Amino acid sequence: MRLRLQAITREEHLAFVATRASVSHMQVPSWGDVKPDWGAESLGWFDGRGRLVGAGLVLLRPLPKVRRSLAYLPEGPVVDWYAADLVERWLDPMVAYLKGRGAFAVRMGPPVVVRRWSADAVKAAIADPAARRLGEARATTDEPAAAGVAERLRKRGWRQAGAGADGGFAAGQPRHVFQVPFGTRSLEEIRSGLNQQWRRNIKKAEKAGVKVVRGGHDDLPAFYGLYTETAARDRFVPRPLSYFQRMWTALTAEHPDRMRLYLAHHDGEVLAAATMLTVGDHVWYSYGASTGRRREVQPNNAIQWRMMTDAHELGATVYDFRGITDTLEESDQHLGLLRFKVGSGGEAVEYLGEWDFPVNRVLHRAFDLYMARRAERV
Repeated sequence: MRLRLQAITREEHLAFVATRASVSHMQVPSWGDVKPDWGAESLGWFDGRGRLVGAGLVLLRPLPKVRRSLAYLPEGPVVDWYAADLVERWLDPMVAYLKGRGAFAVRMGPPVVVRRWSADAVKAAIADPAARRLGEARATTDEPAAAGVAERLRKRGWRQAGAGADGGFAAGQPRHVFQVPFGTRSLEEIRSGLNQQWRRNIKKAEKAGVKVVRGGHDDLPAFYGLYTETAARDRFVPRPLSYFQRMWTALTAEHPDRMRLYLAHHDGEVLAAATMLTVGDHVWYSYGASTGRRREVQPNNAIQWRMMTDAHELGATVYDFRGITDTLEESDQHLGLLRFKVGSGGEAVEYLGEWDFPVNRVLHRAFDLYMARRAERV
């Protein structure tokens, strides 16, 4: 049975999201409000009975000097990815619709898991001098259905997108993330899953008097001060304060718990801050920041444990630390962050990655060249 695809209202989109256990925070209507340089539209797939059976948020960004756009569905759309007729029934109508909207290419991020590595497997891989990338280490579990999804995409002309620089067109999302599955575990069971260093650091923070509190819009400048300090220390380009203020306004207007801000205080000073996002029973640690001062009181472990505790109270089944490096070499500056996340006792998860469909091959090739040159400048 053919599916009909059309634009849907924010209300229809949110009602559909509410029926799903987990949908990416980048696939809710408010995420389009966070990205003012992109146009945003909610799409819906309807079956023969007129029921909404799939949805997606598409972001449209014009190519410089050309009246064509890149159509981007980050970590989406929310469709039946394992259907045998995935491309013909679900994706072909989407491409046709977006071509009519002037898209020269479509990029999407299937929320399809390929492999998982337990915390012990990741630690063993880091310790193995022969393993240079996580993918070279034996996975704890494989998801064989993912290969079928990838094969169906390739046969229809989709191709796996390369990693791009942050910002501009390259809104690429991480292929590897670190997650703590809560499932039906009690909070004490989750705490027992933390490694010894994490548990010790949480106790140190408690004894030192670190207080983690929830903040609001007025506390974003305090978060931002730590964020810019973190950017300078870790050598990345920070987003402007207005980005986080816009995110707060847009997401909390859609749902009061869509975004939370946490701050770790000690002796009258904010030492660490972090944002937490929630959709359904999936919770993400989104942005984190900290000062280099008084690190011995362990504010980062304290703030993470508070967020995990609150996520559990909200009924989360997954606490998501977001992106991790897949490079295991000591020279990689992100390896320390991977070690920190591994201490939570969760698992590394590899997704299928982002995929492109070149509607206009000439413009798509020019776009690839533009992005390659932009990455070289970064």
